[in-house]
Amino acid sequence: MKELHILIIEDDEDLAKSLELFLGEIAQTTVSYDGFEGQMLGQEGIYDLVVLDLMLPQVNGYDVLKHWRTEDHLSMPVLILTAKDTLDDKVHGFELGADDYLTKPFHREELLMRVKALLKRSGRLGDDNTLTVGPFTVNLSNRVVNVEGKELALNGKEFDLLVYFVQNPDTIITKDQIFDRLWGFESETAISVVEVYMSNLRKKLKQATSLQPIKTLRNVGYMFETEALDEKA
Repeated sequence: MKELHILIIEDDEDLAKSLELFLGEIAQTTVSYDGFEGQMLGQEGIYDLVVLDLMLPQVNGYDVLKHWRTEDHLSMPVLILTAKDTLDDKVHGFELGADDYLTKPFHREELLMRVKALLKRSGRLGDDNTLTVGPFTVNLSNRVVNVEGKELALNGKEFDLLVYFVQNPDTIITKDQIFDRLWGFESETAISVVEVYMSNLRKKLKQATSLQPIKTLRNVGYMFETEALDEKA
């Protein structure tokens, strides 16, 4: 399940490290300790889920969430994790676009169950750690891809790249987003590596199936088109 990526925005460093530790069992994690940086990270659009505190320095969690939903039009699941426990607080959070709301103190097991439920609801995680789009089935546990009943042999980054597309069907994904997702913001690798892996992935798809759902949008990015799968069906 490490192909999933969770953003944690929490100013309590001890709690943030604890969240990073146990959520790291099911996903990659990125941690931010203030609202401004967290908002900027979220705008990258590379995260499968965000755990968001409300009482943050610089920009509060409500404003971060509002900006994502109304200005950036981001739809990734957001779970608010906060000490603010009144009904008005919860209603306001949901009105701004939160997908779930959990108050502190909390049980680790409950948070983990809620996170997994949101990932499943958003299509980023199947009941048995699989993702399915058309004839593509991706098992996140053993890192195996099957297409039209045949196993597709992919190396590490090729697998991660296909997972990213399958998790975001019919969505424009830029080269920068792919680079940040697979190699990280601080990587010294040249961004041209994205084109290399895109070429490798397409070659392997072509060898395995007549389906070619990954389209290039010139000067924009790429898209995994489910319409191409429907036409084949």
